[in-house]
This record gives sequence, C-alpha cells and structure tokens, in this order.
Amino acid sequence: MSFAGDVRARYETMLSFRVPGKLLARHVDVGDRVRKGQVLARLDQNDYRLAVQDLQAQLASAVADRDFLRDDVARYRELLAQKVTSPPEFDRHQTAYTTARERAAALEAQLGHAVNQLAYTELAADRDGVVTALEVETGQVVSAGQAIVKVAQLDEKDIHFDVPEHRLPGLKRRQAVSITLWADHEKRMKGQIREIASAADPASRTYRVKAALLEDQEAAQLGMTATVWVPSNTPSHMTVPLSAVFTPQNKPGQPHVWLVDEQTGTVRSVPVQVGETLDGERIAVTGLASGQLLVSAGVQRLAEGQAVRVPDAIALAMNGESAESRRGQP
Repeated sequence: MSFAGDVRARYETMLSFRVPGKLLARHVDVGDRVRKGQVLARLDQNDYRLAVQDLQAQLASAVADRDFLRDDVARYRELLAQKVTSPPEFDRHQTAYTTARERAAALEAQLGHAVNQLAYTELAADRDGVVTALEVETGQVVSAGQAIVKVAQLDEKDIHFDVPEHRLPGLKRRQAVSITLWADHEKRMKGQIREIASAADPASRTYRVKAALLEDQEAAQLGMTATVWVPSNTPSHMTVPLSAVFTPQNKPGQPHVWLVDEQTGTVRSVPVQVGETLDGERIAVTGLASGQLLVSAGVQRLAEGQAVRVPDAIALAMNGESAESRRGQP
C-alpha cells in the first residue's frame, strides 16, 4: 500500500509574549534559522521599566524605615531591661518594626515580579529550529498569550498522511515503512509509524497517521510531498492492469473486468474484489482464474456480449500455451 502525505516537523511551537504591549521590533522572517535563546521580537518596555523604577524607590524607602525601626526596637529593649520604659511601649515599637519588615518583604517580591514582567517584553526562541509562521507585524498591540511566531524543530520530522477506514487494519504502531520524496522518488528512506488517530476526521472520514522519518532528515524539507509505502500483510493476489478495472453505472459499488470468451469472440463482465495498488500501474484482485483473457484498454466503450477481435500475437501466444499444456498431459 502507498499513501501520499507531506513532511512536517514533529515538534512545532507557537511562541507568545507573557505580557501585553505594543510590538516595537520583529527580528526574524519566515524561513529563518534560529538558535535557542535568540530574541525574536520585542515589545515597548517604557511602562514596564517605569514600574520597576517605582517599586525600586518604594522598596528603598521601606528598607530605610525597617532599618530605623529595627534599631529603635534595640534601644527600647535596653530601656525595658533597665525598667525605664513599660512593656506596652516596647510592644508598640516591636509591632511597628514587624510591620515595616513585612512591607519591605512584600515590596521586594513585587519588584521581582516587575523585573520579570520587564524581561517578558523580549520573546526568545525556546529551541533551535526554523521560523514557519508569523502572526503579527510591527506596530500591533498584542495581548498576553497571543500567537506571535511559530518555530519548528528540525531534528525530528514526520510524514503526515490520511488513511481510509478500510485500509486501517493494515497499519500498526511502530510498523516499519518506506518513504520516498516527490523530489527524489528513486531513493527510499526508512520510517516507522508513530501515531494513528483514534477517531476519523468528521469531514473526510479518514484517519490521520504520522510516520517518523528515521534517516536523511536534511533531505526532507518541511512541506515536501512524500509517499509512504506500507508493506502488505495480506497474501499475494492476482494482479491486473489498473485500466482493466471499471465500475458499471448500474452497480456503482462493485468493480468489474471484461473477460473475453475465446469460443464466441465476445466479452462478458465479471465482478472482482480489488486489493492494494502496486507499482507499474497494476492492482491486486480476487475473483479471477489464471489464464483468463481480459480487456485492458477501452473498457468504458464495451457492452455486454459485444464482439471483439483478439490480436493475432495474443491468439498465437495463447494457442502455444494450450498446445504446450496438452503435450504435458499423459
């Protein structure tokens, strides 16, 4: 069996900013190779930078208050030991110090959050790969989580193809397959079925299958047309030319072939069951016997019982085979 598909990256990630803002710069285009950590796009940082400066000032003030109250508590502790001040007065200063200390800790956490928000205004690649899509342009105001750049990892590639339901039993996970590219159909590459969809597509009623490409990753560029060759697990059948099989209008679901009656020189249609399509424009069928003569060209123009003429070369060849068969009989 063979199925047409296309080359996809196994891992393809849509990258987004974690904060909203106006896009000031985009440093890549579709098709660019990127490295992990490379900056791909940048938002306007002014508001985030001002937020960091504001919190830095608040934190500095809070730290100063905390340090002053800490020293103040130390003095009142000495006065309490000397019985110069009362315990309630000491507790009041101790509470003020605790409040200042916790406020400074809260502002420090807020500052860390603001610094992170400032860092999030730069969108960096999370892996080596190639840019396959851009969803925004410079000047747009984007929201947090909005798709910006899609990056595909190139070290692992799959072939995606769709399989009709009657072919699904012939496919298994981890089954070895061969893969050819339309650009170089002579070269076969090793592959393995990695994933088979558990449900059919509601529109096409086919099942999406993914085959991992196990070699020549560089030769298979993303988007290339590929053919996946799946070895048949069924016993071999008789094969006939594809052009010999037709479907009558009164029986649209039943393939037929025309058989030639050598005695009367007429044709009659017989139903067959078709199997897999093979190389050389041939197809496996059941329902025929070896040695039967069938029509392989112009099948749509024939009618039941129509007289036909067998070419001389074919008639001589068949007569020779019959004579040879008779000589071999006792």
